[in-house]
Amino acid sequence: MERNNDFKYFVEQFEDIRVLRYQLPGFESLTLQQKKLIYYLSQAALSGRDIIWDQNFRYNMLIRKTLEAILDHFSGDKEPAEYKAFLVYAKKVFFANGIHHHYSNDKLKPGFTGSYFATLIEGIDRNCLPLAAGQTVEEFISLLTGVMYDEKLFGRKVEQRAGADMVAESAVNFYENVNQKEVEDFYAGKTDPQDPHTVSIGLNSKVSKKEGKIIEEVYRSGGLYGPVIDQIIIWLEKAIIASDSEMQRKEIGLLIDFYRTGNLKVWNDYNVLWVQDNEPEVDYNNGFIETYSDPLGMKATWESIVNYTDIEASRRTKIIAANSQWFEDNSPTQPQYKKEKVTGVAAKVINIAILGGDCYPVSPLGINLPNANWIRKEIGSKSVSLANITNAYDITSQGNGFLEEFTADQSEVDRIKKYGPLAEALHTDLHECVGHASGKLAEGTDPNALKNYASPLEEARADLFALYFMMDKKLLDLGLLPREDAAKASYDTYLRNGLLTQIVRIKPGKDIEEAHMRDRSAISHWVYEKGREENVVELFRKDNKRYVKINDYFRLRNLFGDLLKEIQRIKSEGDYEAGKNLIENYGVKVDPELHAEILERYKKLNLAPFTGFINPNLIPVYNQKGDITDVKVEYPNDFLSQMMDYGRKYSFL
Repeated sequence: MERNNDFKYFVEQFEDIRVLRYQLPGFESLTLQQKKLIYYLSQAALSGRDIIWDQNFRYNMLIRKTLEAILDHFSGDKEPAEYKAFLVYAKKVFFANGIHHHYSNDKLKPGFTGSYFATLIEGIDRNCLPLAAGQTVEEFISLLTGVMYDEKLFGRKVEQRAGADMVAESAVNFYENVNQKEVEDFYAGKTDPQDPHTVSIGLNSKVSKKEGKIIEEVYRSGGLYGPVIDQIIIWLEKAIIASDSEMQRKEIGLLIDFYRTGNLKVWNDYNVLWVQDNEPEVDYNNGFIETYSDPLGMKATWESIVNYTDIEASRRTKIIAANSQWFEDNSPTQPQYKKEKVTGVAAKVINIAILGGDCYPVSPLGINLPNANWIRKEIGSKSVSLANITNAYDITSQGNGFLEEFTADQSEVDRIKKYGPLAEALHTDLHECVGHASGKLAEGTDPNALKNYASPLEEARADLFALYFMMDKKLLDLGLLPREDAAKASYDTYLRNGLLTQIVRIKPGKDIEEAHMRDRSAISHWVYEKGREENVVELFRKDNKRYVKINDYFRLRNLFGDLLKEIQRIKSEGDYEAGKNLIENYGVKVDPELHAEILERYKKLNLAPFTGFINPNLIPVYNQKGDITDVKVEYPNDFLSQMMDYGRKYSFL
């Protein structure tokens, strides 16, 4: 599908964040029926926005509505430095879907005083504020300034520090007035590891203690988040009518039933049908899906994307999917933990039409769903790579000086410039298509056994699967890589990121917290240590700067295979202690001297380590009868304006 080469991707940059736009290539060539389906599914995706805000922290909605009220109604002087600092803070909060940084989990620090914040609130009509019944403006200001400014309160969204009470010390809003032991006791015995079709208990609920009793509030129509879920249902019902696929209509119907009941058995039934519907040109994710933000790895945040197939680019993923059994059979994992028959691996490249919930404004690059292990084993999974999102990243990173700053050898720079985009796309495809779809649990293993280490270990398993096969001759034979140098470009990029550059996202003195970063750090530091005697990977200095050099790519591949074998064993057996030791020993800590050096070098480039996106606007065109005759695409170019617009249109809590 053609892209507009004159398209302006970059929107703005503030502090450690840059905001981009993405194109919808070929959208105008879709049928009217497909455009209508995308529009309705997109409205469902945008309608769920309040859920992720409230899940991230129980005061997020109150703070967001206050920020919106100030931005809409404050008419005082907007030139002072403190007001400009307020604008930056507001953007950071909107970017993170709350007051905790989306990557570090630390509470965001306002660059303006609490007294100035009070002045802003007092400068607007009290009727514009989200005051509780009987609450005075003074009480309201006291509450918000305490939440935002008191460093002892709600300091981390997700606390995974060894020895911490991960429930009581996390601000994420899956739990209230309970501690870790109480939650673990509450769910103990509620799943049967012998049941091959077990549901993911607690996936769509909040656990609280009220009047001394621990209760579970389920997300459903008429329950927790009911007003938002009812709006999602309205648009899903329209999507059923717009779809021309009988299977898709049935699956959306099951999704609606799940939202109405909150029944996780229905969620399983929906996912079984959704994953079998592997050929729709218009597809979507919608629901409570990923558990990265739960310190216990159980409860899921709400997310949605809407997409359509990039037919030409999907050739690569179809080849991988067609050979999924070969990859499984030839992986270095133990035979008893391999799937005897890899079923239902469907893979394609897609273009995103809308990002919603926990996928907005920060987008994934690849997705493999569903997450239930038994569905992956018995039915299969869908894997997608996000072409237009990746394209926006690639184009805006060209010529920014990052590669040259952190790569000492010109031949390596040349290799990455020539093969890097292809190598990274193939790594993502292997990670999603066959990495996440590989392996199986031993009989009787509790799927929740790895708890807070489950996410980084799973991401490491998928990464290692991709890394191991990147250097395999099979990829050359399949025509997926032009030559061996392309695979080397993938190894170069991965080790440089894991050992050096990804820590630009970490504040000085902080540990690595995010699951994907822990995964990359653990892999890179493990292979560096295990290969040190043979000098497989070298950290060296040049002009007083540190760089990474791979001296033996083939031995490195074997080390990747060794670690993949161990992580698959850990997952298959539910070996919590081994998983904990691997992540804590290799994936968490940051060398402070190295960190200071990398941050200083990165600062000189004037880049931002975090990227998010503005969604395009999908505008329906109606005839005099009120029927949709077309859907047009507009590309807004102001981040804050889109956030304010979404606040007006999609606020239901």
